[in-house]
Amino acid sequence: MIEIKVDNLVKEFEVGEPVLDGFSMQVDSGEHIGLLGANGAGKTTLFKIITGELDYDEGAVFIAPDRHVGVLSQIPVYPEEYTVLDVLDTAFDQLKALEAELEELHRKMAEQGEAGGPADGGIDRKLADRYMRVQAAFENGGGYTREITLNKVCAGLGIEEDLRRRKFAALSGGEKTRINMARLILEDNDILLLDEPTNHLDLNAIIWLEDFLAHYKGTVIAISHDRWFLDHVVARIVEILDGRAEHYAGNYSFYVQEKQHRYEERLKQYEKEQAKIEQLQGAAAQMRVWAFMGNDKQYKRAKNMERRIERLRKTERPKTQKRMTARFSEEEFKGNEVLTVKELTKSYGGRQLFSIPELEVKGGERIALLGDNGTGKSTLLKILMKEERADSGKFRFGPTVKAAYLPQIVTFANPERNLVDTLIYETDCSAQEARNRLATFRFRGDDVFKTVDSLSGGEKSRLKLCMLMDESINLLILDEPTNHLDIDSREWIEEAIADYAGNLLFVSHDRYFIHKFCQRVWYMSEDGLFDFKGDYDAFAAWEEQQKRFAESARAMEEQARKEARAAEKAEAKAARQAAAGAGGADGRRRRGGTKELEKKLRANEREIEKAETRLAEIDEETAAADGSDYQALQTLFEEKTALEARLETLMEEWEEISEELEELK
Repeated sequence: MIEIKVDNLVKEFEVGEPVLDGFSMQVDSGEHIGLLGANGAGKTTLFKIITGELDYDEGAVFIAPDRHVGVLSQIPVYPEEYTVLDVLDTAFDQLKALEAELEELHRKMAEQGEAGGPADGGIDRKLADRYMRVQAAFENGGGYTREITLNKVCAGLGIEEDLRRRKFAALSGGEKTRINMARLILEDNDILLLDEPTNHLDLNAIIWLEDFLAHYKGTVIAISHDRWFLDHVVARIVEILDGRAEHYAGNYSFYVQEKQHRYEERLKQYEKEQAKIEQLQGAAAQMRVWAFMGNDKQYKRAKNMERRIERLRKTERPKTQKRMTARFSEEEFKGNEVLTVKELTKSYGGRQLFSIPELEVKGGERIALLGDNGTGKSTLLKILMKEERADSGKFRFGPTVKAAYLPQIVTFANPERNLVDTLIYETDCSAQEARNRLATFRFRGDDVFKTVDSLSGGEKSRLKLCMLMDESINLLILDEPTNHLDIDSREWIEEAIADYAGNLLFVSHDRYFIHKFCQRVWYMSEDGLFDFKGDYDAFAAWEEQQKRFAESARAMEEQARKEARAAEKAEAKAARQAAAGAGGADGRRRRGGTKELEKKLRANEREIEKAETRLAEIDEETAAADGSDYQALQTLFEEKTALEARLETLMEEWEEISEELEELK
């Protein structure tokens, strides 16, 4: 079934410069699609057109009727007093409407029952039928399990109890995005449009989200620069290139290989056509020479050949994204001491953020600083860069260490300056040198005269990197270096770091980046900092093993509880046996002996049989009911619930009597 169809879509913001220029895409039910394209290619514009937030100039957009579309990029505005829990609770608005309707229908049917019903014939059938349909919709929509579902989603995305109590309006942009993601998951949406869903999530939350989406039966279109996420969640890639759609029938890894293959094939076709054109142009030129010498037939042939050349001009030279070529300047590193940390602690608001007994970094190491949000990763980097003070402890860099630092949130001392002036003042270079270096980082033309405060987050990171790469360094400290960058920029940074031979300490949630550079892991949690001396694959395997150990420990604890209960039961049995033994045969007779217990067992079995028979009768009566007598249906439901509870008790009594009989025989 077609869920979304976009046909020859054209959208211009400036006349003659279309963002989308004949874009076409069909999305079938249940498909998971990754939407790629350079920053500014029109990805978010397409989302806004699909949801009706933006109009379009030409083409057509179709969304299957009765499809609920949830959009991550749009964070609704809520009343000022709304807490996070209030916002999450809005996901259940449809269920709450059904619940209110159920209550109203219940009230009306109760009134009819008391009044004798229409023409004294009982409950109005249409009313009862409506009640049954609404009740089924409420139950199928998860009305009875919504609190369990909410807690499960909040646990997966790291939305703790204290965060749920906070005012939504007071949250950061990242926190609001995370809450909005949880709300979308809780809603009964058929289609999810996700704009950078992994932004602002820590690794555990990203892994949870990937697992959720991998098993999600609905339709997903995700704009993402997270290559690992695209590999594990989507099964098809649509790239916006020059306003049109390029389709790839696979995940991100397939897309990379297929894109290169298509480029090579197009280049071959282009070169083949150009060779043919060059050959024909040479022949046509010769014919014109002959025509000039008086051979009119050759002139006609030359014209025909030139028309043929025009018809051959079909393939444009395929474009490749020109990569940035700047590299980090390196300072010679002498010795083997990079960093030593001892008894370093930091607390906020009475809560200890971290306590690090001892760490030592030697030359050449590349360390990934990982952990959940809020465990102090960025704070530790700021302390090392002397932007914050530790509460206690000390750290020391080696005598020949020269560090450069890219923070997660990039700021500049004079944001009102333009890019050229910023480089001139900050790096003491000439205007021409500044423009040349900015061009290397894709700041060209009038872009270099933009003010720094007008730049996006990704552009500020690029500008900061442009400044860092002029410094001679041997320790590079990066806090989320790939945030806000498109895939091509991420790959360029990876190339630059791959060529850099110095020491590296970085925080990242980009698993492609982590996998490529991590040789050692510092994992921060509420329990402290764990130093794992191995790469990310080894760490992930170790972490999975720890989860299995924890699950095994929980299973062993549960088994121990069961065994303790069994031991208590055995002690009770032993006490009964001792009492029976002390009384001898006379004691057994005084207690009624086995005959009394057998009598109890038979009575218990008769009660069990009655309960099971009545339960079967209730099922038959419920199936035969036509819904016209609400009170009768309600009575049957209540009787069944009570009988099921009674049956469970009877079965427990049967077990106890049977065990006691065994002891006495």
